[in-house]
Amino acid sequence: MLDSLDMDTAMDKMSLEPRAVGAAGDVARCLICKERCSGFQPHIWRKACMTCGCSSVDHTPGSDGEDDQRMGRLLADSPYSHLTAKVKGGGGLRMYKRNRMIVTNPVVSGKDPTFNTITYDWAPAGLNQKLAMQYMELLPESLRPVSGSVGSLERRKQLLHQLPSYDQDPMKCQSLASEEEITAMLLFVKQYKQEVLGVGEVALPGESAALKEAGMLRTAKESGQPQGHTSASGLTPAADGSNGTDGMTQYRCSGCNEEVAKESPVVYAERAGYDCALWHPTCFRCSECNQSLVDLVYFWSCQKLLCGRHYCQSVWPRCSGCDEVRGVLQMFCRPISRPISASQPPPGSDLALLCLFVLNSSNIKSVSVYEHHQSCVTGT
Repeated sequence: MLDSLDMDTAMDKMSLEPRAVGAAGDVARCLICKERCSGFQPHIWRKACMTCGCSSVDHTPGSDGEDDQRMGRLLADSPYSHLTAKVKGGGGLRMYKRNRMIVTNPVVSGKDPTFNTITYDWAPAGLNQKLAMQYMELLPESLRPVSGSVGSLERRKQLLHQLPSYDQDPMKCQSLASEEEITAMLLFVKQYKQEVLGVGEVALPGESAALKEAGMLRTAKESGQPQGHTSASGLTPAADGSNGTDGMTQYRCSGCNEEVAKESPVVYAERAGYDCALWHPTCFRCSECNQSLVDLVYFWSCQKLLCGRHYCQSVWPRCSGCDEVRGVLQMFCRPISRPISASQPPPGSDLALLCLFVLNSSNIKSVSVYEHHQSCVTGT
């Protein structure tokens, strides 16, 4: 059941905060159009710029603080809330404890020693610097989140694309018109946080037992159980004598099915099971869009890794106009009497009643027309 406080809070926020994507007057330039775009001007309902027509994701994204706040909201009230921290005086607001890494290397030149410092805007949590650097070196240079680099900008774009705020926060949605629709959205988010959402963990092959033990101890601490609690098998986490290793001698990537070197870091996904699945860092991808999963955030569904975007639209249909998912309460999936192709739009008199929705996001061949959300077609 949904807490009535959650419902009241969501309604209050929706009535107080602006609902446009971005603030009018933003000067964020388009990364595609560059000088041709004078600055991001948010459309009233589309997630796009009125100046150039490109997606809001294609414009220079916001600040680290905004990203950390969105991630904090996503991970809050989930088994991964330990990756967030409460904001003092924030009324329950949680911020993402983003792990940054600063690497300093000496540069031998002349008499006085100098140092070359590299800052990574994000790095996997819980690793020593050597293993973290091994992980980074396995990524393509274009995806390494070095501060101020193309990789850092790509990470921020992926955060916006893979984990859109309007897939987790009703106050960011344009089309929720009733308390029932808001409640349905909140319940949907609450369910996927508890059952589907996960954050990958980096370790060496064979260290799954140590990850499992750490997870059990963390769960025990959060639930108030003593640290020496027993598991379902009746053993304490380290009572099997594994000493943090699983005893296997060969490992294969669950993505490419190629063998994994024992000295090379891999990614584990708790939802998939520590004992049966691991991935090369470059294979830890959404099975739909094939993008690397940003900050190792995944959604585990039907035995597949998905990004947040593709998980949400696998459960609820996504409008091709405003890019928001639609709950069943919105009657979005009731077709009109006959299908209408994208190349032959309906008469102008009927246009206000129709919303075009792409049925198959991975193999777009046809467009179907549904009777809802007229602003997605009329442009009002």
